[in-house]
Amino acid sequence: MLKPKRLKKGDRVAIVSLSKGMLGEEKFIHILDIACVRLECNFGLSVEVMPNALKGIEYLYDHPEARAADLMSAFRDPSVKAVINVIGGDDTIRLLPYIDFDVIRNNPKIFMGFSDTTVNHFMMYKAGLTSYYGGSLMNCWGEYVDINPYTESALRKAFFEPCERFEILPADYECFDDDQKVWWGVENMNVRRERLPAKGYEVLQGKGKASGRLLGGCIETFVDLIGTPLWPSLEDWRGKILFIETSDAERGNEYPESLFVWILRNLAAQGILNIINGIVMGKPPLREKYGDYKQLLTDVVSNESGRRDIPIFYNVNFGHAYPIGIIPYGLMCELNCEKKNITVLEALTN
Repeated sequence: MLKPKRLKKGDRVAIVSLSKGMLGEEKFIHILDIACVRLECNFGLSVEVMPNALKGIEYLYDHPEARAADLMSAFRDPSVKAVINVIGGDDTIRLLPYIDFDVIRNNPKIFMGFSDTTVNHFMMYKAGLTSYYGGSLMNCWGEYVDINPYTESALRKAFFEPCERFEILPADYECFDDDQKVWWGVENMNVRRERLPAKGYEVLQGKGKASGRLLGGCIETFVDLIGTPLWPSLEDWRGKILFIETSDAERGNEYPESLFVWILRNLAAQGILNIINGIVMGKPPLREKYGDYKQLLTDVVSNESGRRDIPIFYNVNFGHAYPIGIIPYGLMCELNCEKKNITVLEALTN
């Protein structure tokens, strides 16, 4: 996998909107100002908002080619050192016909986002570029009051500080969307999410250590990816550490828990669960669903698929969790079941 260069003060970052065009709507545009101040003042970066990023929900829905054009332009521009996606959504797969994988491969740079942005990460993976699951503009850089310390520390260690290993640490605080969510709106700009003591990672099964390269994302997006040129071959899944998380959002009339189980069963039917070396699952967004997803995961992996040997880490800080950390695609990772450690065994950037 190609690794992009780490960031330094003065570097230029591009803002792209590759899924839902929320940031361009009047109700949400104030979040851009918050995020730009953070990027420029807290991190010393220069910000460029790509031409189509603020054209709103309707325009970007009608023009996936415009979203893709922004992404390709950002990668072609040698002055841009990182690309940050605005937010997720549900139709990023529509960008696929407009993606030039050679452009990505020949111009490696940091790319970050989560949720439906999983599709873009699989584009980066197909091009052979390491990308970073976490840190979307609205959910992270634009967090009200301040960027929480856990996320800010992860961003600095991943992208600014040289290190030979990167430990994906558990946060010592948390919040859930059904208890402490702060809705976007100018009336809430001075409201900070309540931060409660966290329980840390749970090791649901497994012993000793397991290692493999990281691959995964938001599990609902797998529905869009399976059967396309972006979906890795069975052999490519061999020996991987599968990381998954859920948005807990309905698709059509299907309950998210049902969709979660069906996708896991599909991974089993493909043979993927038989050949991976471990599973890391993010903290569910809702407190009331915490036990449900834990049970469903072990039911499919351990009971239905017979993988009682495979390490499963649960309640990890990435994706639709709070606070959000960073997971790098394609890098070697070690799970230590006794110490409950998740460690990337190489530098995240060059």
